[in-house]
Amino acid sequence: MLLSGLALAFVAAAAGWSYAAWRAELRLADALPGEWEGRDVSVTGVVTSLPQDFERGLRFVFEVEESAAPLPRSISLAWYKGFRDDEWHSLPEIHAGERWRLTVRLKRPHGNVNPHGFDYEGWLLEQGLRATGYVRPADDNVRLDAFVPGVMNTVERLREGVRARFRRALPDGPYAGVLVALAVGDQRAIGPELWRVFARTGISHLVAISGLHVTMIAALFAGAVSWIWRRSPFLALRWPARQAGVVAGFGAAFFYCLLAGWGVPAQRTLYMLGCVALALVLRREIAPSRLLALALGVVLVCDPWAVLAAGFWLSFGAVALLFFVGNGRLARDGRMREALRTQWAITLGLIPALLVLFQQFSLVSPLANAIAIPLVSFIVTPLAIGYAILPLQMLADLAHAAFSLTMLPVRWLSELPWAYWQQAAPPPALAVLATLGCLWALMPRGTPARWLGLTLLVPLVSWAPPRPAPGEAKVTVLDVGQGLAVHVQTAGRDLIYDTGPAFSADANSGERILLPYLKAAGVRRLDTLLVTHQDNDHAGGAEAVLTGIPVAAVMSSLPENHPVRLIAGARHRSCVAGLKWEWDGVRFAVLHPLAAGEGAAPRKTNEVACVLRIEAAGRRLLLTSDIEAASETALLGRDASSLASDVLVVPHHGSRTSSTPAFIAATEPRWVIFPVGYRNRFRHPNPEVWARWSATGTAMARTDAGGAVIVHLGAGEPRLETARALAPRYWHGR
Repeated sequence: MLLSGLALAFVAAAAGWSYAAWRAELRLADALPGEWEGRDVSVTGVVTSLPQDFERGLRFVFEVEESAAPLPRSISLAWYKGFRDDEWHSLPEIHAGERWRLTVRLKRPHGNVNPHGFDYEGWLLEQGLRATGYVRPADDNVRLDAFVPGVMNTVERLREGVRARFRRALPDGPYAGVLVALAVGDQRAIGPELWRVFARTGISHLVAISGLHVTMIAALFAGAVSWIWRRSPFLALRWPARQAGVVAGFGAAFFYCLLAGWGVPAQRTLYMLGCVALALVLRREIAPSRLLALALGVVLVCDPWAVLAAGFWLSFGAVALLFFVGNGRLARDGRMREALRTQWAITLGLIPALLVLFQQFSLVSPLANAIAIPLVSFIVTPLAIGYAILPLQMLADLAHAAFSLTMLPVRWLSELPWAYWQQAAPPPALAVLATLGCLWALMPRGTPARWLGLTLLVPLVSWAPPRPAPGEAKVTVLDVGQGLAVHVQTAGRDLIYDTGPAFSADANSGERILLPYLKAAGVRRLDTLLVTHQDNDHAGGAEAVLTGIPVAAVMSSLPENHPVRLIAGARHRSCVAGLKWEWDGVRFAVLHPLAAGEGAAPRKTNEVACVLRIEAAGRRLLLTSDIEAASETALLGRDASSLASDVLVVPHHGSRTSSTPAFIAATEPRWVIFPVGYRNRFRHPNPEVWARWSATGTAMARTDAGGAVIVHLGAGEPRLETARALAPRYWHGR
C-alpha cells in the first residue's frame, strides 16, 4: 500500500513537471528575436486590456495580428506624451477592443533582479507578455476599427466603461480607486500610502476581488433565483429550485470573475463553486479537502505559473485553514465563537507565509478585519457592484461614504506603533517548521499540548540574517536600471550610497527597490545615507528612503535648497575629501570632491560627485559615482596611490567621458562592476570603455546582465556573487 502510494505520488509529480515544462516551452518559444530589439516595427493589432494612465502616458496590452517582423502574440506597450517637458504632446483616446496600426520599438522581457525583489520577468511570463516596448511618434499611428467583436474585448470594454463611470461620479473621492477595484478588479488607482495602511492592518484582501466577494455574489443570485423558482409550479416541477439556484449562482460568479479581471483568488473560488454546483446537480457529496484539491488542480492546469503570485499561496492557504479548523468538530459553537476561531486561524496560520512573502504581518489584523469585513463585504461591495450595474449617483456616494467610515478606525489602528511585526525574510525551512507548529496549535480541543505548537513560531519571528564579521564588509550594488544604489553593511552598521532613479512623480527606486530590499535584509535603520550628487539617476529615490526608514545621518554634495537636505535638516553633513571614519573595523574615506573654495568651481554636477573608498581586512572597494575625466585627473594628481582597489564600481556607468587609461592604471582592480540599465538610451557602457577595461584582464560584471552584484570583503580574495546566479530562473533573459 505504501509503495503504491509513493509510486502514484511519483507519477503525479512527474506528470505535473512534464506538463509545466511543456507549457513553459510553448510560451518561451513565443519570443521576440534578439535582432529585432530596439528597431522600429509597424504592427497591426487590438488593445486587449484596460489602458492604464501614468504620469507620462498610457500603458496597455496589445495583441499582434500583423507585423513586419516575427513578434510575440501579446506585447505590453507604453504610449508616452513625451520624454522631456519641451516635447510634451497630447495622446489620442485609446479604448479596449480597438484595432490600431502602430509603429513600435520593442525589447525582450527584462526586469531588475535583486535579493527578495519583485520578479518582473516572471510576472510577464505568467501574463503571457513576451515583449515590452513603446509606441514611436509616427504619422501612420492610426485607429483602424473602433471595436473588434469578441467575448473578452466586450468584457474589457465593459470594465473600462465601469471604471470611467466611477471616475466621473467620484472625481475627488480619495477611495474611488478602491471602489473600482471592488467592482472590476483594477487596483492601479489605489495609491502606495493606502496600500501601506491596508498592509499594516491586514485588510489588503478586502480591496481585491477575493473569494469572499465572489461567494457573496453567488449566494445572493442563488438565493434570489431559488426564491423565484419555488414560487412557480411550472419551474419547480421541472427542476428542483435548489439546483436551479446553485447553477444561477455559479453563472453570476463566472460573470463577476470575468468583470473583475480573472485573478487567482477569484478563479479558485469559482472552480470550487463549480464543483459544489456540479455535486448538487448530480446529487453527490464531495469532501472539502477534495473540493480544494480539485480547484487547485484546475488553477494549475490552466495557469502553471500561478504559483509565482503571492495571492495563490494566501488564497489557497486561507481556505485550507478554514477547512482545517471547521472539520472534525463534534459540536458547533455559537456564531460569535465560530467567527473568532476562524479569524484566529487565519491570523495565526498565515504568519509564516506573510513573513516569507512580505516580511511582515499585522498585529491588529483581527480587530481591523472584525470592523472591515462586515462593512466592506456586505455594504461597500454590493453598493459598488450595484453602481456598476445601475449607474445611480446615490449608490456611488453611499459606497464611498461607507468605505470612508470603515477607514476611520482602520487608519487609527494602522498608526499604532505596534500595529505590525516586521523582520527579515526567513529561510523556507523555518517557515515550514512554523507552519507545522501553527497547524498543531489549531487542532481541536482535547489535542494534547496544543500550546507547544506556538513555540515553533519562536525561531521564525526571532530569526535575523547573518551579518559580516567584525573587520569585514558586504557591499551590494543593487540593480536599479540606469542608475546607482549601493548598500554597504558591516557587523553592526548600514550605509546606502546613492538611491537610484525616480521613474515618475509617483514612482522611484527608493520606494520600489531600496525599501523592500532593506526590509527583506532585516535593516531597520540606516546609520548613513550618502547621496553623491543631484542627478536623478543617483538621488531620485533619496526622499523615499529618508521618509521610509529611520536615518541617523545624511551626507551629500547636494545644493542647500535640495529637498533631501531640507528633510535631513541638522542630520546633514557635506561630503568632502578628507572625511574618514571606521565602523566595526572597516575603514571609510571620502576622496572627492574638495571642500568649497579648494580648486576651481565645478561646472557640472558630476564633478562634485562623492567618491568613497571602503577598506576591510586589507581589501579595498572604490565607489566612484558619476565622476568624469576631469575628476579622475584631479584624484590622480592629489594621491594616485589612494585609488588602488580590489573592486571598483566604474565611473559614470562606463560612459565615454570617464575611465581614462591613467585612472585604470592607477586603480588596478581585480573586479569592475558596471551599474547600467538594460538597453539604456545612453548606450552605457561605451564600447571603447568596455574594451579598455577588458584589455587589462580584470573580471567584469554588469547589473543589467547579472542583477544585483554582491561583494564580500574580508580575509582572502574578494568574493562576488550576482542575484541572477544565486536564484536562477529558466525565464530570466528569455
